[in-house]
Amino acid sequence: MTDFYHEGSRRFQDRFETRALADRLREAIVDTQISPEDREFIEAQNMFFLATVDEAGRPNCSYKGGATGFVRVLDETTIAFPLYDGSGMYLSAGNVSIIPHVSLLFVDFQRQARLRFNGDAYIEVDDVLRGEWPEAELVVRVTLREMFPNCPRYIHKMTLVEESAFVPKAERKAPAPAWKHLAAVADVLPPRDAHLTGDETDLAAVLNRTE
Repeated sequence: MTDFYHEGSRRFQDRFETRALADRLREAIVDTQISPEDREFIEAQNMFFLATVDEAGRPNCSYKGGATGFVRVLDETTIAFPLYDGSGMYLSAGNVSIIPHVSLLFVDFQRQARLRFNGDAYIEVDDVLRGEWPEAELVVRVTLREMFPNCPRYIHKMTLVEESAFVPKAERKAPAPAWKHLAAVADVLPPRDAHLTGDETDLAAVLNRTE
């Protein structure tokens, strides 16, 4: 793992005299395989942050949420998660289809712990796993490059109040979000949502308030 740090990281390590510490941490905590403990941590989460990049190297960060365990560890180097119905922009999926490099940040706010998972992602439109998640549109598989925990000192301790009512469930269809009922988008909704029309027109206002 000699290329874990690049010139930019080394420059700041040398400025703040942390090169030796950084090398020791790389040796101690950076791994290329998913341990049973890592699997337990990943599959206990109900959200994570996903970073992708476009063809020009510009980053995009997305929140991904679901039922607890919606991210699955398939083997020692591979995880998979579903992409549900969203805004229709497909920024993350689009980026992955062009540039596979991704970074996932898992945060457990109750335990105040976090895990970085870096690797290469790929999407098959007809992935055989898609049926494992109710209402999943796509499945993203990520092959691990490296993973490591981070210092938890700045993680705020928070508790889950309730799971989102929009998380897909096998026993019922997830409700449509309020913004899909707006007149502002009525003429551009995909056919499956064409019946979801309403009177409000202020799209930004609806997106910025609680559903």
